[in-house]
Amino acid sequence: MSNSKLVAGWPGKVATAIATLGPLGTRMSAPGTWGSAAGMLLYSLVFRWFNHTPWVNYLLIALALSAVAIVLCAVAELHMNRKDPGCVILDEFVAMPLVYVGMEGTMATAHYPFVWFFAGFALFRFFDIIKPLGIKKLQKLPGGLGVVADDLAAAVASCGVLHVIAWLVTLLK
Repeated sequence: MSNSKLVAGWPGKVATAIATLGPLGTRMSAPGTWGSAAGMLLYSLVFRWFNHTPWVNYLLIALALSAVAIVLCAVAELHMNRKDPGCVILDEFVAMPLVYVGMEGTMATAHYPFVWFFAGFALFRFFDIIKPLGIKKLQKLPGGLGVVADDLAAAVASCGVLHVIAWLVTLLK
């Protein structure tokens, strides 16, 4: 079976359905925001429990999910014949948990832990939309790598800023 038949047939449809997170990417306005919100749910249900283990476990799971997302997003791009379509939100979904790497202690001891949770979300949306610090250049990478890499960089930048804010809050106490 040739690549074009694979992408045009049911595998392309399935990959696209996963890459768009079904109706979140295809039927909702602001799909990237919905993909990020779904990523917060992914963090809450899966990643939060790995914050108590060595950070390497957390990052290995994130790396595995990112690799799968790169492949699925590449197939979805080919299936839709569009470069980084806005409805493909698997990239936001898998990147969002990286915002909270190392934040479990801060969130566990905070009077209002949801403030940290939503601050991470807001920072991620900022870096994902504005794409400063060379993040925009990552979109030019080929295929699914370009789709996912800018979101991973936005998550890392958000995580760094969130840690700096947490450090400053600790200093001001």
